[in-house]
Amino acid sequence: MHAALGDEQGAERHLGAADELVTDGLGDVPAWVDYFDAAEHVGTRAVSARDLTGISRNRRASDHFTDALALRRPGFDRVKVMDRIGLAAALFAEGEPEHGAAAAHQALDEAFRLNTLLDAAGPRRTGAVDDVRTRTKDLAAARPTTVAA
Repeated sequence: MHAALGDEQGAERHLGAADELVTDGLGDVPAWVDYFDAAEHVGTRAVSARDLTGISRNRRASDHFTDALALRRPGFDRVKVMDRIGLAAALFAEGEPEHGAAAAHQALDEAFRLNTLLDAAGPRRTGAVDDVRTRTKDLAAARPTTVAA
């Protein structure tokens, strides 16, 4: 929240406190929060860095997204896709369009729930939406999944 509001000091203060908690171990936590691990924390740092682009002198958001992807456990495929999308967006914003495009294609190649995207595009008929629809259908045909609904 602090990063989204442009408050670099507040964001760093709270993320620093979270660094200590993650490093020391969270101990016994309720089931609804036991997904939060080092990968999730680094992902939060990535979003913060992205929100502070242009203000912060800290590491680039793409570095944090790359770290989050390296730390993700098996079974977190949907979150990995979101990290890859964040990585692609960060690389575009950081002036690395070729690397950004490669990351975007990798995210699309790994994306699940493609039928949800097609349903959302629904009746909208523009060139841009038709391109998304075509790419999504091509990916769904090439990599069908039972989770695609």
